[in-house]
Amino acid sequence: MSGIVVFGAGGRAGRQVVAEARGRGHQVTAVVRDPAKYAELAGAGVRVEAGDVTDGAAVADLVAGHDAVVSMAAVYGPGTNPPAFFVDSTRALLAGVARAGIGRLVVGGLGALLPDDTGTRFVDAMDLPAEAREFCLAHAAGLDVLRAEGDAVDWLYLSPCGDFDHDGARTGGYRVGERADMANRISYADFAIAVLDEVDTPQHHRTHLGVLG
Repeated sequence: MSGIVVFGAGGRAGRQVVAEARGRGHQVTAVVRDPAKYAELAGAGVRVEAGDVTDGAAVADLVAGHDAVVSMAAVYGPGTNPPAFFVDSTRALLAGVARAGIGRLVVGGLGALLPDDTGTRFVDAMDLPAEAREFCLAHAAGLDVLRAEGDAVDWLYLSPCGDFDHDGARTGGYRVGERADMANRISYADFAIAVLDEVDTPQHHRTHLGVLG
């Protein structure tokens, strides 16, 4: 049993990561912006804490004493600034994890940043709506920070190869992929299995790994 911090624990992916971690016997610190809105997350083995994943000092305090960190945190839509968010949160996570000497960081991301069969990132190959493209490139900026500044941390950027099956059930399985497959869907619960497998027994290091349902 180990201690795991999950940032973005109130989102659909984050909730499933918390549930999968507890199912494996881990002690979980579930980090959200406003714990009063997510009281139902708390329970045996789960402590809910307030935190801002873009605040380096706050991240360092929250992750101290844990064994692994998972971030499913994201922002999107009016009133948000995705490019700043993903860059700032990635830098805060790297600094906090390195300072605390934590062995593993898994960051959830987008399959659109994986290459297609020609080797071109899906986001660059497709004519996406402006807002969707901005969101993809904001994620890409965070991944660039991991690659450029993450040498001191055992990080993994993990995403669906396609997208989430928002109503999909847990099947208990997944496959690993290295190419974008935007027709493929994986449930949040199965994605959480992949996340915890890479926390419990890391197989991939400092790379972008895709998973398929």
